Amino acid sequence: MNAYIVAACRSPVAPRGGALSALSLHEIARPVLLAALSHAGIAPEMVDEVIVSNALGAGGNPARIVALGAALPERIAGLSIDRQCAGGMDAVLLARQMIRSGDADVVVAGGVESYSRRPIRMQTFSDGSAPQAYDQAPFTPWANRDPDMSVAADTLAKSLGISRSAQDKWAMESHAKALAYSPAQDELIGVNGLNHDPFTRRLGPALCQRSATIIGDITAANAAVAADAAAFCIVVSERIASQLNVPKIEVTTGVTIGGAPDCPGLAPLAAIEKVMKKAGVTPTNLTAAEIMEAYAVQALACVQGANLNPAIVNQSGGALARGHPIGASGAINAVRLFHTLRQTGGTGLAAIAAAGGIGTALVLRA
Repeated sequence: MNAYIVAACRSPVAPRGGALSALSLHEIARPVLLAALSHAGIAPEMVDEVIVSNALGAGGNPARIVALGAALPERIAGLSIDRQCAGGMDAVLLARQMIRSGDADVVVAGGVESYSRRPIRMQTFSDGSAPQAYDQAPFTPWANRDPDMSVAADTLAKSLGISRSAQDKWAMESHAKALAYSPAQDELIGVNGLNHDPFTRRLGPALCQRSATIIGDITAANAAVAADAAAFCIVVSERIASQLNVPKIEVTTGVTIGGAPDCPGLAPLAAIEKVMKKAGVTPTNLTAAEIMEAYAVQALACVQGANLNPAIVNQSGGALARGHPIGASGAINAVRLFHTLRQTGGTGLAAIAAAGGIGTALVLRA
């Protein structure tokens, strides 16, 4: 049984502390989720499950809260997942599996993140000593193989010989493509009065040179800014898709694979290789690709390592030009790929790296 995306929407991506900072997770998610259902022509009563990726929240099953906040039927339990950056794309793949197994006909899948309102995390100790605050959770059991993400990105750049100028060039192109792109009304859904991605700007060499250094050649210009956003895909069975008067894009296949924990930027390469083999496609067969830009060097490493044509990658810009709302970013990639393929037809690839050395990739076919 095939699974299809029949609608895909996202909110604007707002930098931390910006226009979406006062909203809770379900307040960011609600208008996006309801718009996606409306564009698909699906009544809330038809929804079987809601799968939501969230990486920075306080637990409590955000998917259930999102479903209730959107006034979906109370029978929907909601399934929350956390695979960090990859979670939003993994939600779509879980929806596909539910559809293909026959356990569901309509699944809302995506992610929502509020960097602005993430909880303060504290580590406690059995000896009664004072709790200590921490920002990044551990992603491996080994401190020496659990680098800060920016440190890992700089190490990757040095190992592959990817210069700062190459990273800055990719970032400038990302912003330029995003500025030139006008999202469809059924893609970008206004939230809290915000109807565009406010971080996108005219990024030139001079601004890149002035950008603050994070570490080595990783700077504020070639690393994605922390952000708030939501994105959802409506994934349905062939039976439901045949009843709807909307375009449908098949979720052909997808995989998530673990790699070296201390080199997350290369983790998508194995996933890309496997998913393309499963789908029976090669890089030359692809119409479009959405490759996550947590760092410019990660995107460059994936494009070069997978032998992708740069001209088809992130045709409307990427996370460098918008921001990185961790749990929602993979879903945003899927939303963007859906809308590109609606225009161009053909076959598309999306891929994303996640902390701890995880890579997810999926193939969509119009």
